[in-house]
Amino acid sequence: MSAMSGAAPATRRRRGEDGAVMSKVDSPSRTERANATRELILTAAERLFAEHGVLAVSNRQVSEAAGQGNNAAVGYHFGTKADLVRAIARKHLAQVEEVRQRMISRLGQEPDLRDWMRCLVHPLTEHLEALGNPTWFARFGAQVMTDPRLRPIIVEENRSSPSQRRILAGLDVCLAHLPQDVRAERHDMARQLLVHIIAERERALAENTPTPRTSWHDAATGLVDALVGLWQAPVSGERRP
Repeated sequence: MSAMSGAAPATRRRRGEDGAVMSKVDSPSRTERANATRELILTAAERLFAEHGVLAVSNRQVSEAAGQGNNAAVGYHFGTKADLVRAIARKHLAQVEEVRQRMISRLGQEPDLRDWMRCLVHPLTEHLEALGNPTWFARFGAQVMTDPRLRPIIVEENRSSPSQRRILAGLDVCLAHLPQDVRAERHDMARQLLVHIIAERERALAENTPTPRTSWHDAATGLVDALVGLWQAPVSGERRP
């Protein structure tokens, strides 16, 4: 064909899945399209799970909310619903982990209880604040933690976190004076407080209703105060065997 025909060189064009000829520069790769689809599914699933509960939402509803015409898209990209839940958790916890590691690296030689509580709480609220309003991750976490079949996923992901292990080790030193059963009991209390107070603030912000604190930073400070008070509360002298 003559150069006067105006046809582009063959090396710069390819045929798309719909048969149309597209420019290599303008057309995303299959990997890029797959990654974009995965991100759409993750965002849609996180929002639906947060607002309605994990078990109340079907893979088909997630696919539709993500703008996917194929109802099997969730299974294709993630596998089971548990795999999808794990992917959502990892997406956020990886970013929270980076902030926690930085906070821990700035601790002094002898961190106290409040120092460790700050390292536990503030990275999560900083992450939510950075995402902008509305967010869904805190409510997603609260929903998952109340589901006995899915709760182990979040527990396992947290236990695999190097920063979480450092925090727990630091707390063991600070709380060594407490009886083991009291420590176990207050650990459960602290987890409930952390998970649900942050989720409640996230819900209030999404619904544009009043909150006790004006910023995520101040909310985190108040939560740290409450957690420190919980751990430092006196142990009742009268305890039945």
